[in-house]
This record gives sequence, structure tokens and C-alpha cells, in this order.
Amino acid sequence: MDLQTIKERVASVQSKREYLLSLLEQPNLGTLRVDVNQALEELDDLIDEFRRSIPETELN
Repeated sequence: MDLQTIKERVASVQSKREYLLSLLEQPNLGTLRVDVNQALEELDDLIDEFRRSIPETELN
């Protein structure tokens, strides 16, 4: 897999972060709120790790 493909896939995953944030605004989320928060934390960690590995990368 080439670098451009990896960048595109990471950008695609990062774009889904907004959807997770919108889920947190739902009043009827219940105990799933914990899972959504965990997903956001892991997503942020993965994006940070990618940027550290390839520092010149700007996804947005």
C-alpha cells in the first residue's frame, strides 16, 4: 500500500469523527456514551500516531 492510499484512508476515518461527536449530543445514548467516548479517544490516538510517524502529513 502506498503512502497516498494510507493518507486517504486515514482522512476517511478522521472524517467519521464528526459523526461520533454528533452521537454524544443524543440524549438517549445511555450506556453507549462510554463506547462512543472510547472510540473518539482511540481515533484521536491513532491519528496522532499517524501524524508523528509521517509528520508532514496534513489530513484536513
